[in-house]
Amino acid sequence: MVVSLGATPIAVGDIRGYGDWVQGPALPQSTIDLGSRSEPNLELLTELRPDLIAGAYGYGLDQSLFTHLAPTFNVPFYMSKAAPYAQAQQVTLELGEVLDRRPQAQRLVESVDATIADARAVLAKRPQKPLCVVSMFDDRHVRVYGAGSLLQDVLDRLALTNAWTGATNEWGFSTVGIEQLVAVGEAQLISLDPIPQHIKIRIDRSSLWANLPCVRNGQVRTIPPVWPFGGLAAAGRFAGFLAAA
Repeated sequence: MVVSLGATPIAVGDIRGYGDWVQGPALPQSTIDLGSRSEPNLELLTELRPDLIAGAYGYGLDQSLFTHLAPTFNVPFYMSKAAPYAQAQQVTLELGEVLDRRPQAQRLVESVDATIADARAVLAKRPQKPLCVVSMFDDRHVRVYGAGSLLQDVLDRLALTNAWTGATNEWGFSTVGIEQLVAVGEAQLISLDPIPQHIKIRIDRSSLWANLPCVRNGQVRTIPPVWPFGGLAAAGRFAGFLAAA
């Protein structure tokens, strides 16, 4: 979110993970790695003397550890009754106020809305099957996204039908056995990169995977990384990739 507003973070937790799972917007090369997102290097953070520490507090991070170092900003996704996309818009505007980048925040809200509208127009020109969005972490289970997720909010705005109607947790996903994807029938399966290479090899050799209707019918598409728990940048990225798939 900070980078999306045109600000340059001096340090970020887990830069390597960001490169693998988020990718866009790209972090500036000058950004310093603070180590683990759940256990950032507090000594290094103290030396850097930050102006602001933005974090998703409440997910393993204790905000009180940082308040004596600098003002803090909490990104409270999935902690209210608001849908994730609407919450992302609101938090973006709030962060814009804190960073004195209100015009940039408003432009980001508008530009992502426009990106999704453009993607919807592209998708409306061709027949669309229901689809199912998954992340693959091993050769027997997938994380499937549905009600309550940012990705579902984007699908709704694109007028696309999510073939997965099963129960989801508070983050908007379920972890299920690959065999349970039989429930989505011949829907198009959208797989988010990255898929670890050793897992991809096993999946390619799996008879369980090969016999899924969507796999037998060539209805599997892989798209570049999108952080499913991200903000507006992730939402716009997802819409763009679906339009191009």
